[in-house]
Order: sequence, then structure tokens, then C-alpha cells
Amino acid sequence: MNRTLVPFAVLALVLAGCTPQAPSAAPEAAIPAPAAPAAPANAPVEAVQQTAEFPQLQVATVDGKTYDLASHRGKWVVVNFWATWCAPCLQEMPELSALHAMRSNVEVVGLAYEDIELDEMQGFLKARPVAYPIAILDVYDPPKDFATPRGLPMTYLIAPDGKVAKQFVGPVNAQEIEQAISAAGGKAA
Repeated sequence: MNRTLVPFAVLALVLAGCTPQAPSAAPEAAIPAPAAPAAPANAPVEAVQQTAEFPQLQVATVDGKTYDLASHRGKWVVVNFWATWCAPCLQEMPELSALHAMRSNVEVVGLAYEDIELDEMQGFLKARPVAYPIAILDVYDPPKDFATPRGLPMTYLIAPDGKVAKQFVGPVNAQEIEQAISAAGGKAA
């Protein structure tokens, strides 16, 4: 496939998945993701089809810091794949921000899965501020321990021990996250 067509193929795939789903239709984390679009022959990595049971994540955030998932052990972590052009993603941001700010043992990290420049993202976040850190992902080299998103938003709840407790496909709200924490035997204090 021509390298110039790949961004459009990725965009088409993600846009197709950027639709709200009923909360009851969200699959569990154990269900593998379907195949991702074909990558160019010189792409640095192949698409990951299933999220690791204990995923690792180290990314640079838009504020110039490094976010390391392992350093947040002991807390519930909400890993949210999203994009600025995804309407359901934008709808869930204020609630995720409030959850991050109001719960001492629940943290959120936003992973922007799109081709966007740092200054554009910083401008976007000035207009739509959130309390949690945001990182811009390289769509050609996404985090290796997370399945390539098959639609946006896609959210993972990581337990305090670092294990994936639940995966949400489509928009998620604080109540659903707190229910998942409770179902996994935890508290969202």
C-alpha cells in the first residue's frame, strides 16, 4: 500500500468505530481486537491484536513530562484512547477529568490516537482543559502492550496491581468505571 494512503486508511478505520455504544455491549478485556489496517512495508512495528495482561506504558505527555504506568501501581488507572475529532471522546472528557480530580485512588491518562502536532494539541487543551495527563501517540508505532484501537474511544481500567481489569469500547462514564472497580473487588474512594 502506498505510504501516503495509510493515514487515510487508519483514519477511515477509526472514524468507522467512533460511534457511541450501549454500555452493556462493551466487551471484556480478554476479547482480542480484530485485524488492523495494512501497514506500509517499512512500518516500524506490526499491529498488536491483544492487550497484555499486565501492560507497560511509557509516553511523553503534552506538558513535557513522562508518564509511566508502572509508577502508578497501587491506584486504579483509566487509560483512555481518544482523538480530538471524535465526538463521543469529547463528550466523555469532562467526566473523566472530574473522576481523576475527585478520586484519590483513581487516575486517568489520555492517549490521543491521531496525527496531530504538539502545538495543535496544546491549543485544543486550552479550549477543553482536563485534569489528567495527555500524550499524543504515533499511529504508526502505538504502545506495544495495548491492542491497536478498533474504534474510539477505547478505554482500559488497570487495577492497582497493574493488571487489565476491564476494557470499554465506546464512551464510558464515571459510574461505569466505578462499577467495574467494585466488580473487581476494589473501591473508588
